[in-house]
Amino acid sequence: MSQPQARRAKPQDCEVAIIGTGPYGLSLAAHLAATNVRFRIFGQPMALWRQHMPKSMMLKSNGYASNLSAPDGRASSLKAFCRLSGRAYSDLNVPVSLDTFLAYADWFRQRHVPDLDERMVAGLDRDEHGYLLTLEDGTRLRAAQVVMAVGVTAFAHMPAALAALPAHLASHTFDHRTVDQFKGKDTVVVGAGASAVNLAYELLEAGAAVTLLARGPCISYQGLPNPKALSPFELLTNPPAPFGQGWKSLLVARLPQIFYRLPRHLRSRAIRSHMHPAAGWFMREKVMGQVPELLGQPIAQAWEDGGKAHIALGNGREVVCDHVFAGTGYRMDLNRLGFLSARVRQAIARTGCTLNVSARFETDLEGLYALGPLAMENFGPLLRFVCGAAFAAPRLARVLKRRVLLARIEARLRDMASSLAQRLQDALA
Repeated sequence: MSQPQARRAKPQDCEVAIIGTGPYGLSLAAHLAATNVRFRIFGQPMALWRQHMPKSMMLKSNGYASNLSAPDGRASSLKAFCRLSGRAYSDLNVPVSLDTFLAYADWFRQRHVPDLDERMVAGLDRDEHGYLLTLEDGTRLRAAQVVMAVGVTAFAHMPAALAALPAHLASHTFDHRTVDQFKGKDTVVVGAGASAVNLAYELLEAGAAVTLLARGPCISYQGLPNPKALSPFELLTNPPAPFGQGWKSLLVARLPQIFYRLPRHLRSRAIRSHMHPAAGWFMREKVMGQVPELLGQPIAQAWEDGGKAHIALGNGREVVCDHVFAGTGYRMDLNRLGFLSARVRQAIARTGCTLNVSARFETDLEGLYALGPLAMENFGPLLRFVCGAAFAAPRLARVLKRRVLLARIEARLRDMASSLAQRLQDALA
């Protein structure tokens, strides 16, 4: 009598699951679509940009640094889309509007990722058979490998002092696509970066009284990008980069593999130096001299009184307003990724609430990868910007393709060994 076959691993619903449909998720999907890897991608496409950015916003990145990544390269670039759609475009001197960028992303998605699943991932766990994903409607599926390309949606940072205010008096810039409801209101925007400056302008245009409040001594704006106006000496000593200016910025942008090899303290210092707040060059004339500023003043305390927000500054001054907006950026915190199970989160958490990834973007759990801002601590500021997708997406796609191929070979060898063993048993029976 033949013996029962050895217990086999349960089949996977897909070989790779991508969580996130922003620039990094779409770019990775585009590269995987050019292979025979069976993958699925989940999420509402470009939700951060579509639902949480001011509607008239201009991207801080230049045109040439605002491309999603695909195997056909320039044919799927922002420049190619603008040429086909008749939109204004320049590598440097024409700001990219949010409307143009979203239209470009939709065109890119239809071109490369038409089968995107817009359901959100509500849960991610792991067992001996692989990764188990639970979707928002309760559907469950398995994946052999999972990529987290979640962007910054979950990581909006609200300063502790402002967090004490009720929601009707304080919110993050992340929460506002439009601000028309604040017409005629006294408002304060806290921060000195692009998010704060962009929202301050939106409020001004909507008819609100708005003040910019920052702990730093000034509001910084990017310089007008015009390499042709630079002398050969300036180009040599202070070259332009996709973000920032100078050799350090250029090397950080062009050599993320080298950045990965740097000691942790040098990586942290480089990230801090490149992530300082600055608004786009095109916002200077719209905001400077138009919006009152309170600079060099940290917030000591904030409270509600008489239906108003009261803000005590470091110099003892008190500011009263109808609403305060925190344009205070984003901080990576794995505890805020609600879809991660406790065991997955504990397995990948490293320093504080951040994670560490390998040179192949793999976390401490085999088969779980991270792209975009989640990998910034290892690969540098490049992974915080759209242009980083051109570095990360094709590399991870190659890693996943190799892993999938090896898994298929191993599965085939197991099947052959099991079949051979069964035949031998039958022959000896």
